[in-house]
Amino acid sequence: MSEQATPAAPLCAGPDPQPRAPGFKLPPQSCDTHAHICGPSAKYRYAPERIYTPPDALMPAYRHMLDTLGVERAVLVQPSVYGTDNAAMLDVLAADQKRLRAVAVITPDTPAAELERMHKLGVRGVRCNIVDVKEGRGRLPMEMLQALAGRIKPFGWHLEFLMHVDEFPDLDKLLDGFPVDVVFGHLGYMRIIDGKMQGLDAPGYAALLRLLKGGNAWVKLTGPYRISTGPLPYADTTPFAQALIETAPERIVWGSDWPHVMVKGAMPNDGDLASLLTAWVPDEKLREQVLVRNPAALYGF
Repeated sequence: MSEQATPAAPLCAGPDPQPRAPGFKLPPQSCDTHAHICGPSAKYRYAPERIYTPPDALMPAYRHMLDTLGVERAVLVQPSVYGTDNAAMLDVLAADQKRLRAVAVITPDTPAAELERMHKLGVRGVRCNIVDVKEGRGRLPMEMLQALAGRIKPFGWHLEFLMHVDEFPDLDKLLDGFPVDVVFGHLGYMRIIDGKMQGLDAPGYAALLRLLKGGNAWVKLTGPYRISTGPLPYADTTPFAQALIETAPERIVWGSDWPHVMVKGAMPNDGDLASLLTAWVPDEKLREQVLVRNPAALYGF
């Protein structure tokens, strides 16, 4: 059985169970590159050191959301509540290897046989979370990252960061020549400071754009509610999304961030979130690239 929530691991609200169709028709083979499957909590034990406790967010509900939006492909990302135990995600992945890929969490000493098993199931990257942790925030553990890169490079995997890029004004220098591609979630996950959103000229964001230009980085258009100071349609995120598109349209992907764990404001409807793409990526051909061609290249569909 899963552990009961504690003050250090508060319960989260669940996603809107009645998703709406977005305001535009998504192209065939569109891909949601960022979602989490949580539960059933009676079967898959949460890590004691987690900092939140999600409600069950299972594949039937997620598939219903994707079908409503018109999304055919998806990438599951290991949530921090499971630590390095990827069992819940891998079990779902094994049931639909044609339409699903995944990003796992491993350690430098994860056995080679387990990496090979993950690859056959559809894992195409590993995640490094330096935000939803109790210790080590604001630092890049470069020795450990290099070790991970050495393990995953033979598989052609990438390394995905959950990090606040504004904490790293020299991000492009830190990751210069990194041996595998790197991916950043939530448009770079800029922090809100003193109730205000930072500008495009923030040193960390400028470093992210420089890294994008270098050709081995990707950014996910996900979780605008995590960096915005306002309600839907999160208008203050649009300049950041458009700057990413202008810098490297071939290196940008989109994701729902379902089931939207730890949302601090009103729970958004997934159809409304998908509709933001018309403001972020107004050009229809570029939207097709972001939704179809780019994720196919990154995740090997």
